[in-house]
Order: sequence, then C-alpha cells, then structure tokens
Amino acid sequence: MGSEHTRESAIRVAVVDDHTLVLEGIAARLATQPGIRVVASEPTWIGLLSHPEFPVDVVVLDLHLKDQISIGSKMKTLAAAGCQSIVMSRHADASTIFSAVGYGARGFVPKSEPAVELVRAIECAARGEQYCNRPMTEAFAAVERSESPRLGNQERRALMLYATGIPVKEVATTMGTTEDTVKSYIKRGRRKYRTAGIDIGTRVLLRRQATAEGWLSPE
Repeated sequence: MGSEHTRESAIRVAVVDDHTLVLEGIAARLATQPGIRVVASEPTWIGLLSHPEFPVDVVVLDLHLKDQISIGSKMKTLAAAGCQSIVMSRHADASTIFSAVGYGARGFVPKSEPAVELVRAIECAARGEQYCNRPMTEAFAAVERSESPRLGNQERRALMLYATGIPVKEVATTMGTTEDTVKSYIKRGRRKYRTAGIDIGTRVLLRRQATAEGWLSPE
C-alpha cells in the first residue's frame, strides 16, 4: 500500500532528447529516483505531444532538438498544457541560459552536470519553483557585475523576450501577464538604459545590446 501511494504521488516526468544514448541514460537514471516516475521518453517534440501520458508534471527538454520549432513555441505549449519544464543543453553560456529561463523554463541543467542536479531541478519545478544552480548563478552574477543598468527580474525578462523578435502579445502570454504590463516593463527598462547613456529605443538597438550582453547568441 505504501509503495502504491508513492507511485501515485510521484512526479510524472517526460524526457525529450534526440540522442538515443542520452535519452535512455537520463530516463534510466531518473527511474531509480524515489518520488519520480518517468512516463515518457521521446526523441522528438511531436512524439512528446502525441504520447498518451501527455501532459505530465515536468518535461525535461533538450534545448537544441533538430526541428524547426522555436524554444519559445515549445515553452508556450508546455505552459498551456500545465507542464513545468527543465531545459538541458551541451552549452552553458549565459545566452543559452537566459534564453531558456526567459521563455519560462523552471531551470537550466547543462548536460555536463551530474544527475543529482537534474533530480533537484525536477523537484523544484514540480513545486512551481525556479531552480537556480551554479551555472545559472554565475550567469546572473556576470550580468550584475556588468556595466549595464540594474534591471528588475521582470524588466530583464520582458526585454530579453522582446529582443528575440516576438510581439508584445506573445511576450505577455509567455510571462503570464498583460500586454500593458509588458509594455511598462519594456518602457522602464529602456528608461534605465537611456539614463546610463545606452539607446535601446528600437528593436534593432535592443537586439544589438542583448547580443553584446550575452542575453542572445549572435546570429
């Protein structure tokens, strides 16, 4: 009876990665963790969406799946389905981390990290909390040490998302707020930059600054 209760209350997890060895390894490792139940392991995004167990509690998603679907669209779909998300990547540079978190991931775990990091991230995500590990802490610390204006978390996130080229309406949906609120975040952020002598008054200038600061990867 006790084990059945544990099974029913376990975090239902789906893993998506297009490298078979990585996919099988992560699924097998997570399957040994009490309180976590891997209900889907898929090599494609479409495979996840069509899986009979979807939606799940937490999706562990490879950031660089070989498809033409943007990470923003994927995060939006997961949020609409009620899924929390953890993003994995081979890259742990600041722009990769900010991209994942900016679009709504509850955590970012480099594939070079030990499995215990992924387990902790999943547990945090299942509670609706943001997981902040060493790579994320270092990335945010680098921003704080920079000469850039000090932005609030929501101001920075709004600017990061808007800099990717998506419309304000989609930024608002991703952030779970209104278009007017997003416009306010962007306006305040631009004002802080202007006070610091940096013009990000157009989308082109904003994207250029975001790339320079490592929020976005150069095209």
